Amino acid sequence: MLNKYPLWKNILILLVVILGFLYAIPNIYPDDEAIQITNENVSLSETDMAVVTTALEAAEVDSFGKEVDESRLLVRFDSVDDQLRAKTAIEDALGDDYLIALNLAPTSPAWLQAIGARKMSLGLDLQGGVHFLMEVDMESALERRMEDNRSNVRTILRELKIRGRGLTIVDNSHLEVRFATADDRLQARRELVDNFPDIQMQNRDAGDVFVLDMRMTPDTMLQIQRDTLQANRTTLFNRVNALGVSEPTVQQQGADRIVVELPGVQDPAQAIRILQRIATLEFHMEAEIGASRTSYQQYEYQGLSANIDNDVILQGDRISSVRSTLNENSLPQVQINLDAQGGNQINRITRDNVGRNMAILLIETKSRTNTSLNDAGEEVEEIEFYEDERLISNATIQSALGRTFVITGLSSREANDLSLLISAGSLAAPMTIVEQSVIGPSMGRENLEQGVLGVQVAAGLVVLFMFAYYRVFGLAANAALIMNILMIFAVMSAIGATLTLPGIVGIVLTVGMAVDANVLIFTRIKEELLAGISPQKAIEAGYDRAFTTIIDANLTTFLVALVLFTIGTGPVKGFAVTLMIGIVTSMFTAIVGTRAIINLIYGGRTVKALSIGGSQPKPQSA
Repeated sequence: MLNKYPLWKNILILLVVILGFLYAIPNIYPDDEAIQITNENVSLSETDMAVVTTALEAAEVDSFGKEVDESRLLVRFDSVDDQLRAKTAIEDALGDDYLIALNLAPTSPAWLQAIGARKMSLGLDLQGGVHFLMEVDMESALERRMEDNRSNVRTILRELKIRGRGLTIVDNSHLEVRFATADDRLQARRELVDNFPDIQMQNRDAGDVFVLDMRMTPDTMLQIQRDTLQANRTTLFNRVNALGVSEPTVQQQGADRIVVELPGVQDPAQAIRILQRIATLEFHMEAEIGASRTSYQQYEYQGLSANIDNDVILQGDRISSVRSTLNENSLPQVQINLDAQGGNQINRITRDNVGRNMAILLIETKSRTNTSLNDAGEEVEEIEFYEDERLISNATIQSALGRTFVITGLSSREANDLSLLISAGSLAAPMTIVEQSVIGPSMGRENLEQGVLGVQVAAGLVVLFMFAYYRVFGLAANAALIMNILMIFAVMSAIGATLTLPGIVGIVLTVGMAVDANVLIFTRIKEELLAGISPQKAIEAGYDRAFTTIIDANLTTFLVALVLFTIGTGPVKGFAVTLMIGIVTSMFTAIVGTRAIINLIYGGRTVKALSIGGSQPKPQSA
């Protein structure tokens, strides 16, 4: 029978429509302004929430919907003004150890959240937020590498029992090592060549001093800069999760700059505190008995004092990965994996120091907010950064270590926190903010309203035209068009894609593309009717013969969108995402969806004429 779908196909189409509706409906629920509170060092409890509640009551700020778990506290508010006032009150009550971040909390029903139906993420231009352009200090990265090299050279010379006449960093690419004799220089060079394959070495005599010049090649310096930029980009992306940001943008710009966009964040100072935080590990030997007081620092470890040698035997940038595990006795430990050069360094040092203690320092750059008076007598807040050093391990070396080893003696929470902190990464080099801007929620809301209005106007004009020109077939196309927009929202919500202003442009474009396929089909049907084909056969031929043309047209557009998504960033990628999703959904709704509606109207019965508009052909028998 012509133009009749089997029951299973109709049920499948209905199921797709229902799922599309379920996953799109969370977008009608507005988000609540909220504050998210976290603490990396301790678990949160009702006690912390009681402190927050007391602070809010004292500040006369109304709140609701308080949520408590070990990792975070969440408090909801009725307005942005209440949210901002509450943040100030909570910060004063909890102090600098807590991270208080402005956030948006979903209001969709729990049963929708249970099936994974959540509201679509909005980009910076639609939601508001902060934009940073950060510049990486490449000179500092090269300086750190040369400091690391000097420390390792000093260690090697000590192991070889060669007394040098000094090590001097001439510049960020040149280390000068001086010796008393040429034989000492030759012996040292043989060992240094193996340990520094990326360093060029050249002998130079200066009177009775025998100099070995160690220089990094231009290619090595360029690679260090590339690695530094990529490491900082990865670290920043990991850190923004602490701000509760959905779909942040962290992308490279040029040779030494990184763009960071945080939708929904309205507090630049809070974002800076997280983004510029530095945390890394340093490996030292415990000072030998009788060592000079200036050669070591004292730290407290497990209630005892430990003397730690100043020389760094291994920097944290040699760590390739870290994770928290359990040993054979089910005790917590942190497994550390080093890169090749780091593995060689730690193996050489521990091999020659079995029986001595090796210390591991956790060095974390933290920040605190200080209040002071400016020249006008007004209170201003300034962010002060300071270093917090902790001795987290001081274990005896039992045997030579390799690229992989473990840190023991930690509690479960300490092991997990250390793993997370190092996994989030330390900044390979300091960064400065060269550009900063804030898009307020009102401006973002205005962009969203204008974008939605644009979609409504475009869809409305298309609906009127299709109904006026194609009549019953136009109604089918309009129903498919509405279903297409619904499915675009559903798919973007389900996969966690971010809607941006260019993305809305992509939706408007797919509105036109969705009906374009129907125009091709309906035009083909009219041509078949004018050729004297019966209405039922004309419908079938129209859909079948236009199929190839529709596939070709949409496939080429999809490939272009895929290229834009692959090489594009920011707004370009947002446009490409919605365009690709819209192409796929429009293919389904235009070909399968409208066919199902037309089949329900005309299929399986005798039809003498079709209400398709335009010039009407003479009635034909079915």
